[in-house]
Amino acid sequence: MVIIYLFYGLAFFSMGLAIILEMGHGSDPRLRNALRPLASFGFLHGLHEWIEMFERMGHLAGQQALLLFWAAIKIGLLAFSFLSLAAFGTSLLAADEHQRRLSLIVPAALAGIWGLGILLLREHYYADLWDVADVWTRYSLAIPASLFACIGLIALQRAFRRSGLERFGRDSLWAAVAFLWYGLAGQIFTRPSSLPPSTFLNQDLFLDTFGFPVQLLRATAALVAALFVMRVLRSFQVETKRRIDALQSARLEEVQHREALRSEYLKRVVEVQEAERQRIARELHDETGQALTAIGLGIRGATSTLQNDKKKAATQLRHLEGLIANSLNELQRLIADLRPSHLDDLGLAAALRWYAGELQSHSGLRVAVQVEGDLRPISAPVKTALFRVAQEALVNVVKHAQATSATVNLVFKDDEVALTIEDDGCGFEPGRVEGSARKSWGLMGMEERAHLLGGVFRLESSIGEGTCILVEMPNNHKEVNNENPTVLGG
Repeated sequence: MVIIYLFYGLAFFSMGLAIILEMGHGSDPRLRNALRPLASFGFLHGLHEWIEMFERMGHLAGQQALLLFWAAIKIGLLAFSFLSLAAFGTSLLAADEHQRRLSLIVPAALAGIWGLGILLLREHYYADLWDVADVWTRYSLAIPASLFACIGLIALQRAFRRSGLERFGRDSLWAAVAFLWYGLAGQIFTRPSSLPPSTFLNQDLFLDTFGFPVQLLRATAALVAALFVMRVLRSFQVETKRRIDALQSARLEEVQHREALRSEYLKRVVEVQEAERQRIARELHDETGQALTAIGLGIRGATSTLQNDKKKAATQLRHLEGLIANSLNELQRLIADLRPSHLDDLGLAAALRWYAGELQSHSGLRVAVQVEGDLRPISAPVKTALFRVAQEALVNVVKHAQATSATVNLVFKDDEVALTIEDDGCGFEPGRVEGSARKSWGLMGMEERAHLLGGVFRLESSIGEGTCILVEMPNNHKEVNNENPTVLGG
């Protein structure tokens, strides 16, 4: 009997320990919440059986002098362990947090019935009260708690089957069967007492009928239940592996999608480069080329006229001077479109103010440029990328936003530079643009510029609320330039 109680308690205590070690790994909150009372049941019930073992061995501290104390401890452990088992079963049956809280009414009601029964039995069975209390605890708590655990594990088995985890569903079903045997067959045959039907339906009858003590049946059921509960806990590992595989698959899809977008973007960049070259060639041919041809013809004519009519030759030279000035202006405009000299000569802030002024004069959009923070040198790649992002964003505002004003905010931080472009336009839904077949190459280009330099790109917009674009770039390179902190409106 000592060996039986040893393994009986060890089975439930090991189950509780395994649950404590594993229950934090699962993602199902219903199962995690249900495992806590099951772990309590394992620890409390295992401790109860070990006290029984030490009592049989005569090794309890003050066993004779503290007889009532140890009897009360055993009844308390037995009752609270079965209440925890009932809480486990009802928690498994709860579909959400609200139902889980309501499910605690069941163990509370069982505790009330058990306590009321103890008070009533105390008046009628005072002579063998502790034996009667043990029997009443098994009748009123152990049997219904085991039934709730069985039903809850069957519900868990169905949940495993719906999730495609049939193997763990079978383990859950076997654990349910073990708890059913433990509750019905193991707890009906109690110790003999004056409380019917334990007067005849008790562990002595079981021993006479089957030839082995009922404690052996309880210990066997406990071992089987603990074994299959611990097998169920392995579902956490499978679930974790599934989540990892799903995350890896999602990441791979994201990388593939991003590579496809990058390929499309690079193709688009080449197309834009060719279109830009064609525009430059056309403007050089139509504007500068024709002007130089006219200047050449004019110089030739002025040379011929100079010998005969100096006054007329002077008039022609003044006209040629005007053509040269216009050609220089056109060349400067063309060069500024390619890369403004302000960016290299005066810095990013000055270039942003210049571009804001140019845009306002051509489109009517009010653009305010603000510079915040302590001035710090900006590396050439970061400076160029931020300017191009601001340029593209403001062009989008003019084309699509129907805005009346925009704000460009340049912020110098310790190790990074942040650029924010915000407008008061109509806004849009970013999700629709990202999911549409027609890609927003401007937004993709801004994002790519940020990512290529290790920066962060954020887009916030909603219908009727305008759009805000934020780019943060790390700035670890040292390059001296003129960054004027004065706040100006374009």
